Amino acid sequence: MSSEVERRSRRSGGKPISVSFEFFPPKTPEMEATLWNSITRLAPLAPKFVSVTYGAGGSTRERTHATVERIVKETRLAPAAHLTCVSASRAEVDDVVRGYWDAGVRHIVALRGDPPGGVGHAYEPHAEGYKTSADLVAGIRRIANFEVSVSAYPEKHPESPSFDTDLDILAAKVDAGATRAITQCFFDNDLYFRYLDKVRARGIDVPVVPGILPVSNFKQARNFAEKTGTYVPEWLSGRFEGLDNDPETRKLIAAAVAAEQVFDLVDRGVTEFHFYTLNRADLVYAVCHLLGLRPPQEAGAGQGNGQAAA
Repeated sequence: MSSEVERRSRRSGGKPISVSFEFFPPKTPEMEATLWNSITRLAPLAPKFVSVTYGAGGSTRERTHATVERIVKETRLAPAAHLTCVSASRAEVDDVVRGYWDAGVRHIVALRGDPPGGVGHAYEPHAEGYKTSADLVAGIRRIANFEVSVSAYPEKHPESPSFDTDLDILAAKVDAGATRAITQCFFDNDLYFRYLDKVRARGIDVPVVPGILPVSNFKQARNFAEKTGTYVPEWLSGRFEGLDNDPETRKLIAAAVAAEQVFDLVDRGVTEFHFYTLNRADLVYAVCHLLGLRPPQEAGAGQGNGQAAA
């Protein structure tokens, strides 16, 4: 009998599954240890790239740069450094871009960034800065031949007046040189596919990679969703009902829910996923395992020859 992985491979046209992982820079030694344990755990799954988030303010930028540099120096992973327009002049942003290139980074995730006051506050560009994410993409591409990923919003960016405006912004980012779009997390796959139809109808042909947030803490996920306008289905709320004081069962439910979401996407033709790890490896690793991704030693053992894969 065919395995579940083989069946899903046939559903996706035989295309291999690929993944990427997002991390955030640590603020404390304890958080740094957690981050690097997670990177070490997930690295053998051979992600296409790993991204590191970036915030406004010098100290946050320095932590991002330090994390990215360490990934370059100590691993074989391909890092993608997040970069925003917030609270910085063009000259300052351009210096960061050149610093990444000199450090060996070849991929940037270009974002406008949230207002310094947080989601819900009005965004005001820096007087001498890049005004939009499309401007930022064009600036990056002028400096060096980076791969540039950008954001996409299956449920529309909270500040956009309409989907048409949102699609115009995405088209401008692609016209400026973006090579991939990564979506905001979503919990209803139909929303992703309806959005993808709109993107393709608009003539945008870059990959639109679904961003997956495995829900380990439902209350936190729901609070985040409320701030960003992300729809939380009733069935998802029901899965975690009554488990506030039962973390072990929550972990099991979280793995089942995340696996269910990605399996449905694979069954409908999706073969590339971007996981928001929150610097925690176990849940993401479990979902990737269910997708058929294996470290080389396990893959070799699965071939029945007793040899580790090269």
